[in-house]
Amino acid sequence: MNQLIHDLRREPLGACGPLLLVPDAVLLPEGPAAGTAVVVADGAFRAVGPAEELERTHPRLDPLRLPGHLLMPGFVDAHHHLTQSFGSALAYGEPSEIFRRVWVPLEGALDEESAYTAAKLAALEALRGGFTTVADAGNRTGVDVDVVASAARDAGIRCVLGLVCDDDAATQDRSVLDEAAGHLARYEGDPLVHASLAVSIPEAATEATLRGTARLAAEAGATVQIHVNEHLAGVERSLVRHGLRPLEHLHRIGALGPQLLAAHATLLTPRELTLLADTGAAVSYNPVASAWKGNAVAPATAMAERGIRFGLGTDGTRGDGFRLADAAEFAQRIAYGLATGDSSCGAGWTWLEHATRGGADAVGLGARTGTVAAGLAADFLLVDVTNPELALSWDLPWELVRRGNRDQITAVFVAGRMRLWRGMPTGWDGPALVRRAAELAQAAVEGAPITRVHPTSTAARARDTTR
Repeated sequence: MNQLIHDLRREPLGACGPLLLVPDAVLLPEGPAAGTAVVVADGAFRAVGPAEELERTHPRLDPLRLPGHLLMPGFVDAHHHLTQSFGSALAYGEPSEIFRRVWVPLEGALDEESAYTAAKLAALEALRGGFTTVADAGNRTGVDVDVVASAARDAGIRCVLGLVCDDDAATQDRSVLDEAAGHLARYEGDPLVHASLAVSIPEAATEATLRGTARLAAEAGATVQIHVNEHLAGVERSLVRHGLRPLEHLHRIGALGPQLLAAHATLLTPRELTLLADTGAAVSYNPVASAWKGNAVAPATAMAERGIRFGLGTDGTRGDGFRLADAAEFAQRIAYGLATGDSSCGAGWTWLEHATRGGADAVGLGARTGTVAAGLAADFLLVDVTNPELALSWDLPWELVRRGNRDQITAVFVAGRMRLWRGMPTGWDGPALVRRAAELAQAAVEGAPITRVHPTSTAARARDTTR
């Protein structure tokens, strides 16, 4: 491992030649494969196969042996809000629809520097947690969305970048769709930033815009990210306005299809599950957000059984891929498994699959990342499996879900470049970013018209002791 870090850090990022990496095992779709190696060149996996064979067929490459390590795909965060990182700790104990009281006011208080810093801070946390891709669902800061793109690039993370296309009957005109088309074209060929469209919630856009963004995204092979069926209040507003639930409304107007990435989808009827399955729409299952913000828990085990496409998302709660996968299984067990005697709840491999390959498919990048396979982007982790939690392995995929954590990640690679080494970014000053973020966050939160329902722990304790 010392040789690896020496070889990779002595050159500018991206200047390293082809690499032949020989870990103890590689996590493939069929499971961990011992005696397997990978060749990485030009940002992609060029070969994956038996180590002896790759060493024989690539005699000019010196094998970099990685004893005690698993090479696995990087995690994909299927739902994030990068510019909300300054307020991540404001979500504790808050009732649903927190976006109205916290996120919209906070983002409105950000200028270009604070938006960039917030997004880069979120990207750093994501990298530290093993995420190599994040899907940003758009922001309402008022700054150019390229500020977020720059933050993602500078941090070194792959980003599916949403442009919010909200409008209403009073303002709707071609300009919204023209901007959407321009956004999709803006990042063509970008190695790390992949354009996406976004609508905050179905009621935030006209039917013409919902149909138009669906059409544009489908034509471009991109996604439209929409918060759908997340809160009971939103479902009820849709029923009053349209006589249909939000997902049903999207289907009626022709906006439900493979291009849709439905965020949360916690409140689904059996019919809506059928609509998702029949149309090929994807879902971001966000279990930690359900726990933190009072949402229901999406029926992800049922989605897996029905073949519905879905990934796992943090919603900006905490950037730890292993803990997210653990939460995905745990939430299914508590919400559904205990009542039915389901002692497996999808098993560990289900959640690991949807945290990687399934997540990449859900965000529209299944042909580019999410799997260790020749021709795909070299987005991967080196995980230490010699620690007490993982060394005695009987079922490594499940153990990674239940006993893995970000402290076990030795290195994170995105597009073949090492972006993180033992929790610290390579090529830029992580601690300096954190210090600057703390300064900017203090001013932003103090200046934003945020309304919190739950008092801080100190205030709540003081209140309780005076009763």
